[in-house]
Amino acid sequence: MVDKGDRRVYEKTILDSFVEDFVNVLDKYCKYIIVSGFVAIAHGRSRGTEDVDMIIEKFDFEKFKKLHEELEKNNFECIQSPRAEVVYEYLIKKDSVRYIRKGTFVPEMEVKFSKDELDEMQLATRKKLEFTGMDVFFSSVEMNIAFKEELLKSDKDMEDAKHLRIIYKDKIDENLINDIKRMIRKLRLNER
Repeated sequence: MVDKGDRRVYEKTILDSFVEDFVNVLDKYCKYIIVSGFVAIAHGRSRGTEDVDMIIEKFDFEKFKKLHEELEKNNFECIQSPRAEVVYEYLIKKDSVRYIRKGTFVPEMEVKFSKDELDEMQLATRKKLEFTGMDVFFSSVEMNIAFKEELLKSDKDMEDAKHLRIIYKDKIDENLINDIKRMIRKLRLNER
């Protein structure tokens, strides 16, 4: 972001352009959300990443095949396979797949199908976060904080959560974060 007197101008990075180009294709086929580290990076946190994590709603193979083909026409390729049926099989088995721009190795878009009610909740509450200056859907700030503090917990994730807490200090719903953390413990950590 660059300050131009009385207005802020967002300067897109290579990663920003990669994300926007990818979701411009995806938007025609399904709901998606950007999650994890790129959420903090898009909010100005200075740290590197080579991949962007994305959750998409589940849909049938025929629709996926059309999406996969359009991604290829738009200069993206899947690392796992050029064959849509192989890529779809990965997704159905709850594995992730990675797309890159043809002829490059980074950045990567790591794509996963929604796998449980937490993912469905994230898709249902997705938002375009104005502060990022990007026209893409993210999971909510509360979701990101809860996942980073309760499930992921690496130093990098804790710093990401801290960064989001500072930016949204007067806007985050702590009760919602705590509710999401309880759901994470039940659904992902198998606690009773």
